Amino acid sequence: MANRVVVSICGEDYTFVAEESVAYTQRVAAHVDEQMKEVMAATKLGRADAAILTAANITDELFKAQVSAEQLRSQIKGYLDAAGKAQAEVSELKREVFRLQQKLGKMG
Repeated sequence: MANRVVVSICGEDYTFVAEESVAYTQRVAAHVDEQMKEVMAATKLGRADAAILTAANITDELFKAQVSAEQLRSQIKGYLDAAGKAQAEVSELKREVFRLQQKLGKMG
């Protein structure tokens, strides 16, 4: 069910309609508002140009986060592969220990 949420960004009210929770939508709007205010304060740009620069900055953050997430997924896959190999080695060693115990039992 879609939620209608009124948020304020740079002093303007906007109505968002989103599937996400009200709290999440407010968090998103607060982030955009904060970023817009930072850009406007640092650059003295008007609202429209600041919105474009803010969108570019947030997109840059998104792309960098995606690269980081992919690197983490790759690292986790490596760890899982190594763990799988270690488990296989442990199983093989347990079988070898069992075979040696059987052999010792027959000799004794």
